[in-house]
Amino acid sequence: MRRAALSLSASLIALTAWSAHAADFHWAAQTDPSTMDPHARNIAPVLSFLNNIYEGLVRRGPDMAIEPSLATSWEPLGDDGWRFTLREGVTFHNGNDFTADDVLFSYERASSEASDVRSWFASIEDVQVVDDYTIDFLTSRPDPLFPTGIANFMIMDREWATENGAESPVTEGDNYATLNANGTGPFQLVSRAPDIETVVEAYPGWWDVVEHDIDQATFTPITSQATAVAALISGEIDFFEPIPLQDVPRIEANPDLSLTEGIEARVIFFGFDQASDALSYSSVEGANPFQDSRVREAVYRAINVDAIVQTIMRGNAQATGLLISPSVNGWTAESDQRLDYDPERARELLAEAGYPDGFDFMLRCPNDRYINDEAVCTAVTGMLEQIGLDVDLLAEPVSQYFTNLRAGEFDMYLLGWSPGTFDAEHPVRFLMATPNEEARLGSWNFGGYSNPDVDTLLTAIQTTIDPDQRQRDIDAINTILRDDVVYVPLYVQPLVWASRDDVSVVQRADNFFLLRWVNIEE
Repeated sequence: MRRAALSLSASLIALTAWSAHAADFHWAAQTDPSTMDPHARNIAPVLSFLNNIYEGLVRRGPDMAIEPSLATSWEPLGDDGWRFTLREGVTFHNGNDFTADDVLFSYERASSEASDVRSWFASIEDVQVVDDYTIDFLTSRPDPLFPTGIANFMIMDREWATENGAESPVTEGDNYATLNANGTGPFQLVSRAPDIETVVEAYPGWWDVVEHDIDQATFTPITSQATAVAALISGEIDFFEPIPLQDVPRIEANPDLSLTEGIEARVIFFGFDQASDALSYSSVEGANPFQDSRVREAVYRAINVDAIVQTIMRGNAQATGLLISPSVNGWTAESDQRLDYDPERARELLAEAGYPDGFDFMLRCPNDRYINDEAVCTAVTGMLEQIGLDVDLLAEPVSQYFTNLRAGEFDMYLLGWSPGTFDAEHPVRFLMATPNEEARLGSWNFGGYSNPDVDTLLTAIQTTIDPDQRQRDIDAINTILRDDVVYVPLYVQPLVWASRDDVSVVQRADNFFLLRWVNIEE
């Protein structure tokens, strides 16, 4: 009895000490996560938020290095796949035990036709449970990148999903997993009001070492950056991103606030409808001007990226000629070369392509997804008009934007890409590969670009072990990107976060905001 009393006393002391440091935290961002389902949306706002609730077999640390999570280790099965040894003693938020069967279920769910993340498993032909804490992912080809490519593959509880009729993800509409969650992560969902407020609280049964001091955290989407900055200054919220670049000096001058700045891995670029026989929003009949690489090059050369970086981005972005940033494996300075800004040559190219007087088309852009996205599109509209192109700019909230892109409702569009694997293979697979649903390729190649040389080189960089040969293949793809003007790369987006001065955060190059690293000083 004495030992029990001492143990209870020690537990109460520990609980009191923890409670003294625990805090409520309020944070905001421009975009609300559109779902609580980890397999329904392959977009950063969803994946970033849900990484606080769900976990994968592997995860990324503050430096973006891959580290163990629900798997304690993994090893190749020769050229046939990967074996993962799972962490024992982990429970979901509802108390259910985590086992290999939950990984199998999550794979079946995430790789299904209904999932928006199925392309992550393009090389997988079978998954086999060895025992409760061992599982094999068998590949159709050697896939040395697979463990790094599934850092955002989040594991769901088979029993919970089945009991609640959420065996399959829903990309349009709702099911139980859209508004509810049951993960193994450091925070559990308390309440969810889409586009209004989402509340999470620390999960006391989390398996890992707790580094944060948050008891409860409330997320509020604030689409108006001016409103968000005002809320930050008044103390209504503790953290917001992204901070408008024009407000950086004001925040730096405020002793109660703190800035966290860096460069994201995300590249901002323009894409074109290259697959349609005619543009959807143009008066040009019987032809699609953007199928001609000379027209695409004319658009490229008409855009003064340096002016955009200096004026709209206030010098905080980096101009690029690639779809990857210097933080991504496969980037080289030699390949990161832009075509020159040359409006006169742009007009010549249009004339050579048969459009000496230009033509009209619709440019679709988000107005709340990327830093200054609408302002960038507005500036580019003016630049393109200088070479005779009549641009109808349609800027809209991201809640509508991606749905319209997937429906092909555009002639030209703006997109940002941050490779989840931090390897050059990632944007090639998603953005440049010939769209093929069965092979899970080109799922974000909205313009329908297709080049057999790119498809062949993609297979090579997915399987080649020799780093020198692999780099040569990556460089060859980058040459095609530039010469064929597949896209118009603009710049690497900056990271600008702001918080109360007593709040410490960890900023990663993928722009994921994770509560498990947030601390609030007393």
